[in-house]
Amino acid sequence: MHKVLVNSPQQALREVLLDVGEIQVGKDPASQVVLSGWNVARQHAQFLLHDEEVFLQDQGSLFGTWVDGHRVTRFGPFKGGEEIIIGGHTLVVSLDSALQPTSAEARDALEDGESSRRLAVPLLVEDPLLRWRRSLHRTLLQQLDNRRIDTAQMKDEELRSNIRALVSEIIRDTRDLPEDIDRTLLAQQLLDEAIGLGPLEVLLKDDSVTEVMVNRFDEIWVERAGRLERTSVAFTSNVAVLGAIERIVTPLGRRIDESSPMVDARLKDGSRVNAIIPPLALRGPSMTIRKFPKNRMGHEGMIKTGSITAPMVEFMRIAVEEKLNIIVSGGTGTGKTTLLNMVSNFIPDNERIVTIEDAAELSLSQPNLVSLESRPANIEGKGAIAIRDLVRNSLRMRPDRIVVGECRGGEALDMLQAMNTGHDGSLTTLHSNSPRDAMSRLEVLVTMAGMNIPVSAIREQIASAVDLIIQLTRFPCGSRKVTQITEITGFADGMIHMQDVYSFKKTGVDADFRTVGHFAAAGTVPEFFTRLQEHGLKLDLDFLFGDAPGSQPGAHP
Repeated sequence: MHKVLVNSPQQALREVLLDVGEIQVGKDPASQVVLSGWNVARQHAQFLLHDEEVFLQDQGSLFGTWVDGHRVTRFGPFKGGEEIIIGGHTLVVSLDSALQPTSAEARDALEDGESSRRLAVPLLVEDPLLRWRRSLHRTLLQQLDNRRIDTAQMKDEELRSNIRALVSEIIRDTRDLPEDIDRTLLAQQLLDEAIGLGPLEVLLKDDSVTEVMVNRFDEIWVERAGRLERTSVAFTSNVAVLGAIERIVTPLGRRIDESSPMVDARLKDGSRVNAIIPPLALRGPSMTIRKFPKNRMGHEGMIKTGSITAPMVEFMRIAVEEKLNIIVSGGTGTGKTTLLNMVSNFIPDNERIVTIEDAAELSLSQPNLVSLESRPANIEGKGAIAIRDLVRNSLRMRPDRIVVGECRGGEALDMLQAMNTGHDGSLTTLHSNSPRDAMSRLEVLVTMAGMNIPVSAIREQIASAVDLIIQLTRFPCGSRKVTQITEITGFADGMIHMQDVYSFKKTGVDADFRTVGHFAAAGTVPEFFTRLQEHGLKLDLDFLFGDAPGSQPGAHP
């Protein structure tokens, strides 16, 4: 007769006969296979027996049913030996057939944790420290539940002290904990996972890491020097990932659940966080953290890393001080926010600045500064405050400058109108691959405002409002560079006219496959320079001609 072997944390191995058409699995006491845990649904899954073959059906659970590392809705027929994971419990189906392993063989494989060649699919051998962290983390959650400890009502220090004491107690009382396990490290990891961000804590403290990507609980990637690499750290379960996400979003008044499975948030240090959970994320809760640098790179750092040159920085400084409207353009991860922060700090201290962002990232030093942040809808779907609403409101706040973190919708029209009605010197960013693409995308964003405006009128508004586009590019080697500084020169014959002031000329790659090239001035005097000279401002134009001095081969920022 077919059987299913159930290996649950802190419990003896048990087996359940598959002797009826439907075998229920879940937290419900009436189920034939009763499993405990926060990540187990009341009616989680069911085994189906049809023509002596065994099938598995998920019942729409939040944390899913996993077979051999893949989340399934329906699986079967079983061949015997497949590993089923439900909320930290491991189940193996043993078929009543001479061609399949016996229940004793499957039991040995489960109890020993060894990869058995006798099973159709080998069981994974995991790091002992991770295995014990996973086991003791479940014990910690059970202890918190049994002792009715309300962690939500505790202050940070009180919570940390209580959890640390409880973790020490659990480790002390675990008699079969091997001697070679580092108890201090184990205690710290349990503490981090219970009240912090678990294995992400060490990555967030690593200054060389610029981005952290959690694909699933046991698959975490990072970006270093512009390149992606997989780490060896892991969460204990999907529940631990979800717990970390909730600890990030709850203090900000945001939520994440089945009805709202996506969220944008930030850490206390300003790092940007995006999270998405099942049913949208099929492999389990996923999280991406763009780290907020402790010391945001200024123009000196960008010059040193070869992202820009001193003459280009001087040109930008003049453009900002003389109130040109500037768009920073580039693809994902090219450093748009870093550059926007750099040029925004050229704004004189005697001007009033209003910054508007989805998640506050800009760090400006001027004294007369107001920072605004958008807000998503509440649990009832109400109360959302969009970027466009904040742009409109900022016009009533007597700003000298409006700085928008990113234009991605109808707020583009409001920004253009502000630029054309006395709010000169405004700055924003756009996702695009070239200055020409930036103009095309800006047209599309304006149409998203819902206004029936002819294309020619939109282009004329853009040409009148925007003065400069600073284009950023991230190269395959990971280096980021300002590849173009382009001036909008006007509108004629239905087209927006522009000219490059500076550009980066790529000449190849070096022995380490890093991008090699040089920055060059176009040799033209920008039209706004002519206007400034007409107003009596004396400018040294030497840096506008010839190769920009100090150009270096591609370097990592």
